[in-house]
Amino acid sequence: MIRSNLNIKPFFLIKIILIYFIFSLKSHSDNIDLNSSLVVLGSNKAPVKIKIFSSLTCPHCANFHIDVVSEIKKKYVETGKVQLIFIDFPLDQIAFNASKLLHCLDQKQQMVFLDTIYETQNKWTNGSDINDINKNLKKIVKNLGISSVQFDKCLIDEDISDKILNGRIDANRKYSINSTPTIVINEKKLEGSVSFKNIKKKIEKLI
Repeated sequence: MIRSNLNIKPFFLIKIILIYFIFSLKSHSDNIDLNSSLVVLGSNKAPVKIKIFSSLTCPHCANFHIDVVSEIKKKYVETGKVQLIFIDFPLDQIAFNASKLLHCLDQKQQMVFLDTIYETQNKWTNGSDINDINKNLKKIVKNLGISSVQFDKCLIDEDISDKILNGRIDANRKYSINSTPTIVINEKKLEGSVSFKNIKKKIEKLI
């Protein structure tokens, strides 16, 4: 199974360093619109905003999405108390490619994609190289309306790529993220376990 310790990881990190350098040269007055690279679930009026920084190849992120996000959705999102904000923090090129596909999808399909990606992570990350994995991803998004031609265009879309990488850099600077998943609740980084029990305690204090 291909994970983030592949030989492609150094190249991905070099890419991030270059983007970081360019990002640092920008004036602080420049506003980079990262909102379009966010996937949001729940009401904008919800008193609790939970940002979830994750990498789509991260096994811990998959477990969190399947076990914890589902509980938060049922108990707090559907009742209008919590808004979930999913933010890409890719740890390798494979996760980066998957994140790009996420933002090439219609908003209605994005959560379906996230659910599928995490629930089948062990399968689609299986491959001898990144080309094999891209074929697996192509099959997933084909069912969501993205053709082979659109798939190829999405992976080389510089606007989407820049927004994802800039968002990753900005998140690292703002919240000192060094692992995934990282959870930020009403702009405060969650300390301790990312279990539903721990997050529930934080939510209950805020509603």
